[in-house]
Amino acid sequence: MSAAYATFGLAPAMRAGEVLADGGYQVHRDFVDFIVDGRPLLFQLSDLDAVSPLASDVPPAIFTAQVRSLLLEAEAPLPGGRYVIYGCPECADLACGAVTAVIDRADDDYVWRDFAWQTEEQADLELNGYHGIGPFRFHGEEYRAALNSLLNGDANGSRRRVLLIGARVALLAKLAAALRTIGIGADITRDADDVPADELRGYGAVVFGRGVGEEERAAVRRAFERAGVDVACVDGLAPIVPLLVAQIEHALDRSPVEQRRLTRLVAADGEAGVEITSACRVRLTAYRIDRLARAHTHELFDGLLEAGRHRIALDAKAVKGESFVVARTAGSVLVEAMAH
Repeated sequence: MSAAYATFGLAPAMRAGEVLADGGYQVHRDFVDFIVDGRPLLFQLSDLDAVSPLASDVPPAIFTAQVRSLLLEAEAPLPGGRYVIYGCPECADLACGAVTAVIDRADDDYVWRDFAWQTEEQADLELNGYHGIGPFRFHGEEYRAALNSLLNGDANGSRRRVLLIGARVALLAKLAAALRTIGIGADITRDADDVPADELRGYGAVVFGRGVGEEERAAVRRAFERAGVDVACVDGLAPIVPLLVAQIEHALDRSPVEQRRLTRLVAADGEAGVEITSACRVRLTAYRIDRLARAHTHELFDGLLEAGRHRIALDAKAVKGESFVVARTAGSVLVEAMAH
């Protein structure tokens, strides 16, 4: 099968972190995804919780080596000229499984072919090959320009730190600890007036507790404006750490909206409406505060959905009173208050 020409590009992407109800967690990873014919290549594979080798948290020397490897300026890391395209977001161990492909030169062009799911040194194309994916032939000039932009520092950098502002110090301390556990830096303050501009430029989001007044919020926004920072502002919905983590994950998402899997969430009258752009696993979780200000967590839905819009009936007890719904895929998070 000859390779058909395809367009090649890069875009920021995210593997969303999460704090689980049982005390476990899932780490946050920012990475650069491959955009083939205008769509993330990851979405064209089966529903995978994976990241590309171009992750923002790897040391600069390793990141550069990964880019040069994709440019075929270094030996292939796996036998048969195979390269890791997507790997485990937790440990990057081949034993956990990885999507690999052969990368060849064809005159001035680059060809990605023979995609496979691989857990050992040798790939079994007959058993584990992605037979409907590729081969893709990329124009050499376009391919090299995209990857060299990463070496030239032109890629969108991630700011994986958040500033927490609120009156409930104990809650903020728990939230900061949870964020650090999943790989997001967090600092606590009451205002931002005394924070140097260089430090403010390192934050991707600022989170306001429910007790922070509008004057205080406006002052913080002005401080970021003076520093020339376009920062995402998060109004904390409720004093529930996993819910606040979900809000922050959504705020830190720098991927283009049109290239996200989860694009819409509506929660009203005992139903959730979700819209996804490609088949994937979707999870819905409800967080509720009862009359005694106690927090409750309810898992509402966990299943594979096809691309399109879906309406999902919710457990009435789980979403009564003051409640919130979180929708998750591997790379996207949306949060909505339940409307009654």
